[in-house]
Amino acid sequence: MAISPLTPPSSSDKPFETRIEFPENRLLIDLFGEFNRNLTQIEEALSVQIMHQGNQLSVFGETDAVNKAADVLRALYERVEAGREIGAGDIDAEIRMGSTDENPGQMELFQGGRIEIKTRKKTVEPRTEAQKAYVKALYENELTFGIGPAGTGKTYLAVAVGVNLFIGGHVDKIILSRPAVEAGERLGFLPGDMKDKVDPYMQPLYDALNDFLPGKQLARMLEEKRIEIAPLAFMRGRTLANAFVVLDEAQNATAMQMKMFLTRLGEGSRMVIAGDRSQVDLPRGTQSGLSDAERLLKDINKIAFTYFTAKDVVRHHLVAKIIEAYDKDQS
Repeated sequence: MAISPLTPPSSSDKPFETRIEFPENRLLIDLFGEFNRNLTQIEEALSVQIMHQGNQLSVFGETDAVNKAADVLRALYERVEAGREIGAGDIDAEIRMGSTDENPGQMELFQGGRIEIKTRKKTVEPRTEAQKAYVKALYENELTFGIGPAGTGKTYLAVAVGVNLFIGGHVDKIILSRPAVEAGERLGFLPGDMKDKVDPYMQPLYDALNDFLPGKQLARMLEEKRIEIAPLAFMRGRTLANAFVVLDEAQNATAMQMKMFLTRLGEGSRMVIAGDRSQVDLPRGTQSGLSDAERLLKDINKIAFTYFTAKDVVRHHLVAKIIEAYDKDQS
């Protein structure tokens, strides 16, 4: 919990101190968060102590950590000034990245030096440097690979960019696909028709879309085939023109399936390949199409590769530690 004005750090510790004064007292309620939870998150993440008195904050700790905390607090205050909410993820993003100096005119994506992806329901911001590079690559390249562990936002950000381009009129449709790899259960033994059998594999894609589009609009777009969600096998024989196309869980595509999918790319389209090389569910001895494509395409211009690590995990903080533990055990 953020320390109170009556309990300053011990003078014997002689920590570095900086003071920040904010002009609007009324905005500090949102800056601090309920029960000072925003201040607490900053304190725990940066190992600093924060005192507040009126509209003035004092930050104590190691010099670099104090300066970083001050920068984070100023950036969050600017966010509140602009009428935007502060969530735990927003604080985490400020701590990880801080401000940027990008050109504010590029693709109408950079707002006040920040990368923002606007959708019908929410505005999405990258939370790590790798995520920022990935989003830029999605806008700047016709074919982008996002490779790294679960929880790093590969698919989520790709779908957000797809929705942004769609509502901006840059593409005519969104096509989302996954390999329907059997992991323990065989499709033929699952109940229902083919849609019932494959929908559980596609659910993460539906979840992402529901975050960015109102329910009725999403249902209408699915009915009108302006958004398609289908297993990888259903892509054979098609030419995907003027579309934003995402292949999720690409590590579970075979080399032949990957070649088939990549060659579906048509005029006016953008394609995203997202996968995690550590979670291949293909039968033993079957080569992953993701690794094969990486090997063959890495030196081709206009094809971008973005790599994520456990440090880019933006799910629960334990997910990053779990990934690191497994990686350490396998090394």
